[in-house]
Amino acid sequence: MRVMDLVQSRQEVYSIREDATVHDAARYLRDHRVRSVGVLDAAGRLTGVISQSDISDKVAAENKCPAWMRISEIMSRDLLVVGPEFPLDECLRLMEKHGVFHLLVTEESGLFLGMISVADLLQVIASDHKARADLFEAFAFPQR
Repeated sequence: MRVMDLVQSRQEVYSIREDATVHDAARYLRDHRVRSVGVLDAAGRLTGVISQSDISDKVAAENKCPAWMRISEIMSRDLLVVGPEFPLDECLRLMEKHGVFHLLVTEESGLFLGMISVADLLQVIASDHKARADLFEAFAFPQR
C-alpha cells in the first residue's frame, strides 16, 4: 500500500493559514478533534505544522497570550514530508527513526494532501494481520 491509499479516503484535509492566531489554532484543533494540522501560506503551500504540544510548550508554559501571537511564530518548520507514492511500510520506519507521530503528505508542487498518523498505520497493519489470519484459518480448517 502507498500513502495515497490512506489519504484519498479522507473527507477533509485539516489545515490552517499561517497568519491565524494561536488562539484560532487551539480552537480549530479542539473543534476538529485533531492534535496537529498543516500550516499553509496564502498560496496554499505547506509551510509548517502546529500541534497541541506547540501551543502548550511555546505559549501556555511561557505565559504568552495566544490571541496576540501568530501561528507562524511557534509552528514547527522542520518538516518530515512524504509523497503520495511513498510506501506505507516505510512510513512507520521513518516515524520511528525521527521520533514523530505524524507525517505530512504533499505533492511535488507543495500542495498539502493531509497527514498520516501512527494510529492510521497501526490500523492498516492490524487489518492486514487479521486478513492473513483469516486466510490461514480458511486453509487450515476448511469448511466441509
